[in-house]
Amino acid sequence: MKRLRRPSRLPIDPYILLLLGTVGLAALLPARGTAADAVSGASTAAIALLFFLYGARLSTREALDGLRHWRLHVTVLACTFVVFPLLGLAARGLVPVVLTHSLWQGLLFLTLVPSTIQSSIAFTSIARGNVPAAICAGSFSSLAGIVVTPLLAASLLGGTAGGFSADSLVKIVLQLLVPFLAGQVLRRWIGGFVTRHKKILGYVDRGSILLVVYTAFSQGVVQGIWHQVSPARLAGLLAVEAVLLAVMLALTWYGARALGFGRADRITIQFAGSKKSLAAGLPMASVLFGAHAALAVLPLMLFHQMQLMVCAVIAKRRSHDPEHDSEAESGQVSDPPAAAAPRSAAGTGPRSR
Repeated sequence: MKRLRRPSRLPIDPYILLLLGTVGLAALLPARGTAADAVSGASTAAIALLFFLYGARLSTREALDGLRHWRLHVTVLACTFVVFPLLGLAARGLVPVVLTHSLWQGLLFLTLVPSTIQSSIAFTSIARGNVPAAICAGSFSSLAGIVVTPLLAASLLGGTAGGFSADSLVKIVLQLLVPFLAGQVLRRWIGGFVTRHKKILGYVDRGSILLVVYTAFSQGVVQGIWHQVSPARLAGLLAVEAVLLAVMLALTWYGARALGFGRADRITIQFAGSKKSLAAGLPMASVLFGAHAALAVLPLMLFHQMQLMVCAVIAKRRSHDPEHDSEAESGQVSDPPAAAAPRSAAGTGPRSR
């Protein structure tokens, strides 16, 4: 009898388990009163730190080099900030039969956040895609998202996201843009330190996000908003998100082929153009939604884990494609890579954002 082998890795990202544990902690021991004020202040500082580190990590030289592959980057940005939001708006027709209005607003916010960086690079590398282009595409998406996501949220979600008042504009500038630009300016002096200690700073990243999650869900528990979400509604949300992910995976793959991209670039477009960043979305939701952030980030947290599991399977299958199934498959030649693959891909792993 053939022995069953244990899977080498958990099917669920361990960080997702930490996120779920943080949600459980907020449900059992939510921050109240003075503690809530202290946690909120710490969360604000954590958001500023996150975007400071984003700015310090982003290599301006690599970003400028990546502009040579502009067709691919424009395609990814269009998928992230045009196609995704259009599908989110279309999902409005599912209210109130499948989704509540609040869950739909969270789903719509999900479609507005930028793409991932680390996980897109990791899956592109596994599938033998254009890794340098994936690095630049993720960086461009994150950079654009700092400005585009709040603008889209203000226009599409209106008063729910605080509108686009002077107060919300000041919050966005102070908590997101200023720290990011400070990181870019100081990168010349601290870039080496950030690179050498990227593993430790990665823990700072994730710890900051856990604090943001605890703050948002504590506020939700105190306000009693979780009574609005039934198991049937959660099941409906998962089904809608599964369809959303399937549609984007198909559009990015077959749409890229129709646009004449080769196999390596199609892989990059599929992984970078169909995914959403939990790390960028959570702090943005905290700034834009304030006390109503809990329901706003729930769809994003669910979608994040779903996209990791599905894309891991796709990347593994793509890695077994025959060698001849490359640029010649569509009779097209892809644009020149933005940089040397071995150097850019070094040190990447399946960490998700």
